[in-house]
Amino acid sequence: MRFLLLALLAASVCGCNIIYKLPTRQGNVIEQKELDKLMVGMSRDQVRFVLGTPMASNGLQSDRWDYLGYYKSPRGKTFSRVVNLYFEGDSLARIVGAEAPAKSKVDAGLNDAAVGADAGPEEPPAEPADSGVVITPK
Repeated sequence: MRFLLLALLAASVCGCNIIYKLPTRQGNVIEQKELDKLMVGMSRDQVRFVLGTPMASNGLQSDRWDYLGYYKSPRGKTFSRVVNLYFEGDSLARIVGAEAPAKSKVDAGLNDAAVGADAGPEEPPAEPADSGVVITPK
């Protein structure tokens, strides 16, 4: 009898979804305030100082750096962002993906994750939008 009661209690508790799930963060932490510091003409060392080491850089195509950021909140909402930087020689030539499709939602989710809070009840965009704005020198 006690075993049956204990099994029933365990089954009811398992179905309540009270188990805490850790937030998942992978790749680079990409914040809009750091992307706003980037300017066309900066050297590779200056870009590395502002954004850190790129997640992906191709040995065959050394003029492109990719920064990839992914965050999944404990509630299951995911946010991702890709920023591509193109260089000509040692200077930054253009930036692709500097503006987030839903800037406040993505940055709010990533910034809240940095302090340990949840991203909140906001929904990610229904469709994947274009990666953002392309900045070229004048």
